[in-house]
Order: sequence, then C-alpha cells, then structure tokens
Amino acid sequence: MQDVLDAWDWPVGAAAERAPGGLINHTWWVRGADGIALGVLQQLNTSIFRPEVHEDIEAVTAHLASRGLPTPRLVRTRAGGLFHLTGDGRCFRVLTTIGDRTVDKLLDPADAREAGALVGRFHRAVADLDWSFRMVRPGAHDTPTHLRGLREAVLVHHDHRLWPEVRELAEELDVGWRSWRGPRDLPRRVIHGDLKISNVRFVGPRALALIDLDTFARDTIDAELGDAMRSWCNPLAEDTLDARFELDLFAAAMEGYAAGAGPDGLSEAEWAAIVPGIERICVELAARFARDALEERYFGWNPRFGGRGEHNLLRARGQAALARSVRSQADAATAALSRARLRTAGSAG
Repeated sequence: MQDVLDAWDWPVGAAAERAPGGLINHTWWVRGADGIALGVLQQLNTSIFRPEVHEDIEAVTAHLASRGLPTPRLVRTRAGGLFHLTGDGRCFRVLTTIGDRTVDKLLDPADAREAGALVGRFHRAVADLDWSFRMVRPGAHDTPTHLRGLREAVLVHHDHRLWPEVRELAEELDVGWRSWRGPRDLPRRVIHGDLKISNVRFVGPRALALIDLDTFARDTIDAELGDAMRSWCNPLAEDTLDARFELDLFAAAMEGYAAGAGPDGLSEAEWAAIVPGIERICVELAARFARDALEERYFGWNPRFGGRGEHNLLRARGQAALARSVRSQADAATAALSRARLRTAGSAG
C-alpha cells in the first residue's frame, strides 16, 4: 500500500487505514500522524467502472464547486493525474473528506427533509452542465429490457431449483408493469445515479454533500428520485418480505426537495412522474433480482439467507412488496407531494 500512497503528496507519517463497508470500491482513510483524516483512498472496481469515470467526476464536482455547493474533489497525483495506475493495472484515486455523519437507514423525517433539500440543490446546480459523459452505462434504468431479461431467464433456467417461485413472481411483475401508468418520455438530465441515503454526508443535522460519485449520468428524474425514495422511505431492510413505503418520510423528503430545487427546478410532467417512478424502480429491481436468482449472480450475497439464488429471490420479493405498497398509496403520496410543493411555495412567498 505504501507504493500506492507515494503516488500522492502526504505529510510525513501519513498512513492508510481500511474503512468498513465499500461493497464495490475498496476504501481506506488516509490519516496523518495526529490521526486526522487527510483524504479517502479508493481502489476503483474496474470490472464495473473504467478509469475514464474520473473525468466525469472532475467535471461535475468542478461545476458544483463553482456554484458554491460543497462536494468531494479528486486530489491530483504527484504526476498531475486524476488517478493512479499500478504496474499490475489496479486503479486508485484520492478524494477529499467531507462531512462528519452518515445515515445508514433513514428513520427521522428531519433527516429526510435535509437530504431531499440537498438533492434538490444538486439537481438545480447541474441543470445547465454541458458535459458528455465518458463513462456510460446504457440501459441502467431500461425497465422493459430488465423485464424482458427476466422472461428470457425463466425460459432458459426452467430446471433451476427456484424456477417455480421465480416464474410466479415474473408473471406478477409483468401484470403490474402492463398496468403501470407513468410517463415514458421525460427529458434526460444530469443525475447522481445512486442516491441511497448513505451517499448523503451530513454535518450535524445538515445534509452537506453527496458522495460515491462514479454513477453520474444523464437519465430521467423519475429514475433518480424513484430509486432514492423507494430506498429512503422503506424503514425496513431490503432483505425482508415486509418492505413498505412510509408516507411521512416521503412527504418530508419531498418538502426538502421542493425547497432545494426551487420553483422552476422541474417541469410539471417531471413532478407528476415522481410517485409512479418509485413503483417503476421497485418493479425494475424486483425483475433484476429475480433474474439474478436464476443466474446465481449476486456478488454481495449473505450466506445466512442460503445460496445466492435464495438471497436474490428474497430481495426480489421484497421489492415487489414495496411496489405493491407504493401503488396502494399512490393517491396519498401524490397528495403529500402537492402539499409539500404548496408549503414550499408559501414559505418562499
């Protein structure tokens, strides 16, 4: 590790300490001799991301900084690069540290409101960013394609031990998707791409900055906020059949988002797409996980749930349950969103 650290300038006595978590990218805290964090060292998972992703991170974070928004920034190497490649092809980067608190499960409406406001400010700041992304993940939220992939997996893997359960779930998801009434022609805008609540860094009670920046992209707002809200507003774990959509957390998050994005932040069509977008992403993830159950592909599975297939099937059923919960509360969620916008407009006036 010392040879990797030497690619950057550090004070004497700086050392790397492995950070907990980091399912995709391996992460270390770099601390000085006094124990103070000097930066975040990460090894990029190049099976998912290419090194060119750092050009995207630099472009977006430079734009955010120019608008006065706090953001992690890439620290250039001694050679002036955005990242460092080792002789054996491993890719490392260093980011500045930011914030002092991470929320792993959203339970407090005050945190939801703060996090929503931060995301709104982020979307408003990058609305005019002119950048062609170097790292593109085509079809990341192509819901029909994910459902088609599940149908094909059901046809191919009919001898799998979980085939009867997955086939039944696939039929339910197909029926739900055919009756889905959300928009399909929204404009594509710059998004974060992975707004789980642990990617929001707080300072005390205030949501300060977004982290985990490899997923910046252009996509529709219903995908961005649908993924965020299905995660933020489920107070239970994803590995449960009892997943449910919590309206109080949604209302608080949307009140914050409306304040952060401003009155002209979204079009009326985009506001109307948020609630059906939550159901859409739940269905999409359920289809992905169900397909993974037959193909045994989940790299982060927990053996206490059985095999990879069993864990993926549980996650798929959890997202399907969440989709049902969202649909059953769609009218109430839409009303809560309207009230949040009105309250924000009233306070601004």
